[in-house]
Parts: sequence; structure tokens; C-alpha cells
Amino acid sequence: MAPIIEVRNLHKQYGGTIAVDDVSLSVEAGEIFGILGPNGAGKTTTVECIEGLRAADGGSIRVLGLDPRRERAELTQRLGVQLQESQLPDRMRVGEALELFSTFYRRPAGWRALLETLGLADKAKTGYAKLSGGQKQRLSIALAMVGDPEVLVLDELTTGLDPQARRDTWGLIEQVRARGVTILLVTHFMEEAERLCDRLALIDKGRVVAVDTPAGLATRAQAGQRIRFRPDGPLDDALLAGLLAGLPDVTSVVRQGDQVVVTGNDNALSAVTSALARHRIVARQLRVEQASLEDAFVSLTNRTDKDSQ
Repeated sequence: MAPIIEVRNLHKQYGGTIAVDDVSLSVEAGEIFGILGPNGAGKTTTVECIEGLRAADGGSIRVLGLDPRRERAELTQRLGVQLQESQLPDRMRVGEALELFSTFYRRPAGWRALLETLGLADKAKTGYAKLSGGQKQRLSIALAMVGDPEVLVLDELTTGLDPQARRDTWGLIEQVRARGVTILLVTHFMEEAERLCDRLALIDKGRVVAVDTPAGLATRAQAGQRIRFRPDGPLDDALLAGLLAGLPDVTSVVRQGDQVVVTGNDNALSAVTSALARHRIVARQLRVEQASLEDAFVSLTNRTDKDSQ
């Protein structure tokens, strides 16, 4: 089957600034495909071209076999969009907004059922200004789904939400996908991408750095294992270097406060604990961390998670 979304060699610039530089990606039916990258990487510009909100300067885009610019009216009937920023009149009630938006579509979903699905049934008569941040986000998802779309585009879905509201929203998106909707998710949250996405395109400085599953990207980080522990007694740098840094399975040894952090291959844990035992050193609060999506992000873009926000 042809991809639901297919982008080839997309290029977009504003004046002398290149926002998107030769981006190519494809999204298969029924998957949650993530576009991950720091702010300013070109994520939102890419999806706005996919939605037909912006005209590309080069390349080609097909969504459900349609050209987003030339066939935008038809695509609008089949594509749901939750924008990065959206606002409704303060006094507009939740039910009124959904009823109004449902009139824009040939075959709308039942908006009352959406209220139930998204946990907003008791807010149907509540004005927009009186909703919490999480409730406003639920409403934005409901408005994106009221046309019963085949494809749903979610841009920075949980920015500004508290941790519990963010996790609640993730659960809703998993329910939406279970209904057979293909989802394109734009995010800069590592945990969100790992939790929700089947595959990811990592974008930095307007270019696709890598496309893979979250686990596949983590493997590319080649970080192996990180072993953290607190020695049960004084351990000077010379002894530390002689004890661990020379082990063939260890690539680095650093101190972080009173912690020691050892990086190495999959055999590093056994090598480190054996070396410590020989010198009668007890590793307290020992923790082993495998390579993560954040490691891949740092490795492939030379940025930290803090830089991305």
C-alpha cells in the first residue's frame, strides 16, 4: 500500500533563512509517526506544508494521495489538525464549539460522543475561558477529530501541561490510534516520543538526521551502558582511574558530585563490579542505564534535551 503521507525533498525558506532543507519522510497507515527536534528545527514548518497551510518552495507532498495545496478543500475533509497554538472566544461553550465545527464537514463524527470519549461531557455548557489547560487541550483534540478524519496532525500536543495532564493526554492519543486513525505527532519531549511513536524522524536545522523506531534511534547512540554508583568510602581520582578507566569494557569514568558514572559496553557492569570487589569497595545505590532516545538526540544533533526546549 502507498504511504498515507509522503514527503519528498521538501524545501522551504523565509527570505534568506532556510527553514526546511530537503526533508523526506513517509507515514504508513495506522501508525503514530513522530517528528522530533529542538525548537526552530523546522518541525512546524514541515507539518504546515503537509497540512497545506504553507506553500513549499520545492519538493513534493502527498497526503492520502492528494496534493495539500491544489486539493486542499478535499484534504480538509479527511485531515484533522490540532495547531500548536489555538484560541476560541472566551464565552463560547464547549458544546457550541463542537457543534459549529461539525458543520464544516460532509460526514462529521458525532460531537456528543466525542465529548464522552474525551472526558468533556460535564463541560459541554462551560465557557472556553473557564477550562483548565488540560481541558482546553482535550477540546482542541475533539475539534480536530470532529470531522472523523483518517489522518490526525498534532503539533506540540502537550506543551504547557502539567505532568498528570500530559500523561492523560497521551492515553487519549493511544485511544484515537486504536480507532484506526493515522497520527503525525510533532514534539520536542523525549518521553512523549518514546511513549507514543512507532517511528520517528529526528529533524535538526531543517534536515532529517535519522528515521527509525525510538529503540532503533537509541541503539544508534552507541552509548552502551551507563553505571552510576556511590562508593562506600573515599576513592581518589588516581585510584579511580587505575581501577576502572583501564578496563577493556569501559570507555569513560567521570565523577558527578559524590557519584561515579562509568560508561562502557554491555559487559561493563560485570567488569566494574568485579574490579570494585577486588579492592573491597562497595558500590552503593548502583543503577544501570541503557542508551535512551535522549542519548541518540545528543549524539546525532550535538544538543542536550535542555537545548531543545
